[in-house]
Amino acid sequence: MKKILVTLSIIITCSGLFAQKYTISGYIKDKSTGEELIGANIVVVETKTGTTTNTYGFYTISIPAGTYQVSFSFIGYTEITKTINLKSNQTINIELESSAYITEEVVVSSEKKSNIQDSKMSVVKLPVETVKALPAFMGEVDILKTIQLLPGVQSSGEGNSGFYVRGGGPDQNLILLDEATIYNAAHLFGFFSVFNADAIKDMELYKGGMPAEYGGRVSSVMDISMNNGNMKEFHAQGGIGTIASRLTVEGPIQKDKSSFLLSARRTYIDVLVKPFVKDSSPFKGSGYHFYDLNAKLNYRFSDKDRLFLSAYYGEDVFDFKSTEANFGMSIPWGNGMASLRWNHLFSDKFFSNTTLVASDYKFRTEIKMEDPEDENGGFQFIQSSGIRDYYLKQDFTWIPNPKHTVKFGANYIYHIFTPNSVSAKFGDIVYDDTEGRKQYAHEAAIYLGDDYKINDKLTIYAGVRGSAFMQVGKFTRYVKDDLLIQNIDTIYYEKGEKVAFYKSFEPRASLKFSLNSNSSIKASFMQNKQYVHLASLSASTLPTDLWVPCSDVVKPQGGRQYAVGYFRNFFNDHFETSVELYYKDLFNLIEYADGALPGDDVGDNADNYFIFGNGNSYGLELFIKKRTGQFTGWIGYTLSKTDRFFDAIDNGATFPAKYDRRHDLSVTATYKINEKWTASAVFVYATGNTTTLPIGRYMIDGDLVNEYGTRNSYRMDPYHRLDISVTWINKKTDRWESSWNFSVYNVYNRKNPYFIYFENEGSIADGSFVSKAKQVSLFPVLPSVTWNFKF
Repeated sequence: MKKILVTLSIIITCSGLFAQKYTISGYIKDKSTGEELIGANIVVVETKTGTTTNTYGFYTISIPAGTYQVSFSFIGYTEITKTINLKSNQTINIELESSAYITEEVVVSSEKKSNIQDSKMSVVKLPVETVKALPAFMGEVDILKTIQLLPGVQSSGEGNSGFYVRGGGPDQNLILLDEATIYNAAHLFGFFSVFNADAIKDMELYKGGMPAEYGGRVSSVMDISMNNGNMKEFHAQGGIGTIASRLTVEGPIQKDKSSFLLSARRTYIDVLVKPFVKDSSPFKGSGYHFYDLNAKLNYRFSDKDRLFLSAYYGEDVFDFKSTEANFGMSIPWGNGMASLRWNHLFSDKFFSNTTLVASDYKFRTEIKMEDPEDENGGFQFIQSSGIRDYYLKQDFTWIPNPKHTVKFGANYIYHIFTPNSVSAKFGDIVYDDTEGRKQYAHEAAIYLGDDYKINDKLTIYAGVRGSAFMQVGKFTRYVKDDLLIQNIDTIYYEKGEKVAFYKSFEPRASLKFSLNSNSSIKASFMQNKQYVHLASLSASTLPTDLWVPCSDVVKPQGGRQYAVGYFRNFFNDHFETSVELYYKDLFNLIEYADGALPGDDVGDNADNYFIFGNGNSYGLELFIKKRTGQFTGWIGYTLSKTDRFFDAIDNGATFPAKYDRRHDLSVTATYKINEKWTASAVFVYATGNTTTLPIGRYMIDGDLVNEYGTRNSYRMDPYHRLDISVTWINKKTDRWESSWNFSVYNVYNRKNPYFIYFENEGSIADGSFVSKAKQVSLFPVLPSVTWNFKF
């Protein structure tokens, strides 16, 4: 027996020696700027195993002792292959050099067939360079408008940057900028997004299969990373466009150790028009503008510790003045955020990220009426709303071996909601209920996820997220009668007292099964809960929309999505294709009750005017992308149906959602003519939006009364449009680059429907009365010119 035990001990010891593995880890960066490269590929040639860099450019891979050829690559960069004699753990930092030309070989090797090999599905990574190459509305490069060209993503209307993902509403998309939530991602009532492309490094959109580290929304996540700033040299870039100009400055504070980035953008129509408005004009002082400011600092203490400080502030300001009426109105609204992140490397297999965030969105309407003859000085009225978050997040990544990537962590958010609050001043009389109207809530979550490569064919991701939400006082609940007219009771909650509590268990799972080296089948499931909601009277997001918390009246929104897809590459990976099927259930959706108007909830609870229901959406998505060569682009097509059913609408009958579209087609194309000229085009076609129109009009006691059809029973004409652009690089040296972009929006001047209204003509008395439906279209053919520079 003793001999057997000794023999087993020797076998186990020898097996351990033969199985001894070591780790290669480090950061992959851009050689010229020091920027970390997200999603760069590391491949061990002999074992055909590999990994990719994370959001901070860090990678780690463990392999047995030996000598290996290891390749490091990223799209648009020259690949590096190193011979590594692995006898111990090694830290290898790599700097890749940007290619002058993106050759087919570089693109193919760098992408590593990630669309086929990854367990992720329904995920899109969109390089900023791709966004900048496409035609831009009014010359303003827009990330949000570009993602609307992808299958499964729909726009909310003509020129609008709001978007809907697989039948979900605009509030069901979690938009993150350096891990801070952006609650209103649009300028000019939705026509431009708040993201200045010059300050953005990377964007990733999850339409489904959301990993466990993301939560709080039931439809999608759009995770946007800002540039860190050049650690090597000082540089600047910018542009002067049709309606706005922008400037970005970046450079090292201490070379290869710390850097900064400052980026600004502003419209200037108000500035250009101002000199031409006469002092005698009754509207002198009126105008509109928006601006964005981005800033970032980062400091590298060592290869194990890194600190990032990001900030953003953007605001729209609309002013209207009438000197004749002694009337003035100002409407500012905007987002602000600050994000502090600390990356720490405990070991070459264990990585952490600690994040502190403050995020704020606010909307304000201020009205002043002055009376020179009134000794009180006139009247001032202010209405405001918004949401403010304070956020703490701790994330860990553990990679024990190339087969496992484990992520786990926790987060906590303190919400402060400001529903419609009013203050007023008339002489010495002051009324202000702003503080009394605020609502407070705590939200927390923990998560765990593991991406496990079982073998070369099968990879499984399994994750779970547990979340909880509690609304607390100080809060006053106004209990209404069934007609929402009279208060029948009032309940007071003291500071910190529980108003409502909810918790949720949210499983996530996905798998990939490779059929061969060029194709795979994937499937995913996700279940989410959402505790904050956007109450809107419009089909698209507007600054007047209210963010409200779950309460004793409002239950959490829920989402459950199933998806399956087939992914295949053709012609030596030059073409990427996919077919995805999805089905989504949505629960506890909110709408304003019929007849509700903005301001009805002043001095009341906003949720007293909500109704609740459910919905579902299902569809087919097709995607074909040409990735290489002078001619690149993609075709995306979605066949889908989205329904809603509310007990309080048409007696619970099913009706199509406002943004239900049976067909949605997008075609993009970019052609690099030569080193100086690049041409691009975009064509979109979509089934028309639904709306509710009168089916009859009657005279009752001298008043014209409309009889409306069922909810969203009328469908407007289809939407289609062609945009083209040409970019000319008129000067390019080692230190200076100058280019002109010429774009045409809506080339063939399609009059796409925006909304429909009725115009009455004639007289009822003589029988000549006629009511005609008329269509309003926003944008005709719109040319634009932008001059871009870089030095």
